[in-house]
Amino acid sequence: MKIHIGSNIRRLRGEKGATQEQLAEAMNVTCAAVSKWERGETLPDITLLQPLAYYFGVTLDELMGYDRERVRAQIDEALDECQRQYLTGTPAGVEAAREIITNAYREYPGDYRVMSRYMWFVAGDMADNDPEILLKHKDEFLSICEKILDGSSDDRIRLGAWNMRAKILHAEGKTDEALEIYKSKFADWYQTKGQKSEQLFAKNTDEYYHWVRLNMYELFWFAADKLGRAVYFDKGLTSGEKAEKALLYGKILTEAYQKTGDDAFLIIAHGFLGRMENDLCCRGGADGDVARVMEKNLQTLEILSENAWENSVMKEAVFAKNSFWAGAEDDPAGHLAASRRAAKDGRKAELLKCPEYLRVIEKYAPNNRG
Repeated sequence: MKIHIGSNIRRLRGEKGATQEQLAEAMNVTCAAVSKWERGETLPDITLLQPLAYYFGVTLDELMGYDRERVRAQIDEALDECQRQYLTGTPAGVEAAREIITNAYREYPGDYRVMSRYMWFVAGDMADNDPEILLKHKDEFLSICEKILDGSSDDRIRLGAWNMRAKILHAEGKTDEALEIYKSKFADWYQTKGQKSEQLFAKNTDEYYHWVRLNMYELFWFAADKLGRAVYFDKGLTSGEKAEKALLYGKILTEAYQKTGDDAFLIIAHGFLGRMENDLCCRGGADGDVARVMEKNLQTLEILSENAWENSVMKEAVFAKNSFWAGAEDDPAGHLAASRRAAKDGRKAELLKCPEYLRVIEKYAPNNRG
């Protein structure tokens, strides 16, 4: 960030109604020195910063042209745009996100959010990290972790730093030490914020029932993702068999919903099918299999979103906490289909050449819905 102290001195002197000669006399410097400050040719000696701030009746931050709120807004904007580009999933979007976070890291090197986001972006996110990349950037990452742990009070960012330390230890072959970090620094399932929020209320209250349902829905959503991974990474199944299993599980779960009316089965179905669709798409599944799983996923999502209007707890658990659904509350299935149709490159763009895949998208895309 550029230092604007020269222009600030000129502005503050004008507001005070002081001449360059009066300021020079007050600071015990020459008038020429003040003139050079204001033209940006030189900077005041560091020992004069506090006297200058006192003379003008401003803080050091104001004297230096540092607007905390403005800078924070700029950082927020950069982080939001980085996330938006990254979530496109396209090579162009990922590269744009990389450029944004790298520039932010250079411009705002003291911001812990930027440090953390930059570190994890270079590392390749929090899963499937390449040990060679971790070891290549080991010194840089550990330096960032040390700064975060020494200065940040944000628990999420601090845990991210411990996570990176563990990943580097694992990359070095020190897996036992890495697991010890997780054991000592991270909460188990029973110490989560959801569990503790639930336990805040007496069991016979409406508040307790609200939190029990919210936690149940969130855990089902989380478990559905794990179920999808367990199926997809089963080495005993072919890609086609994984797709068939996804469709079978989806059928069983939606039938369970139809028999019981319990939205929990829809949450599991959508979370599971979404994970399977993503892995089949990104990891080499056949075009037709991706299309069929996507269609079942969109079908489930459509019912789920309709029910969310009457089940506010489910809506909070599934939709409200996911930025992808912002502005899409009326038609999440259409929003998802439209995002697939908008793909410009990568596998999702290639899939648009598949008639079956395109048929499913056009079926659910907003301009084709009644």
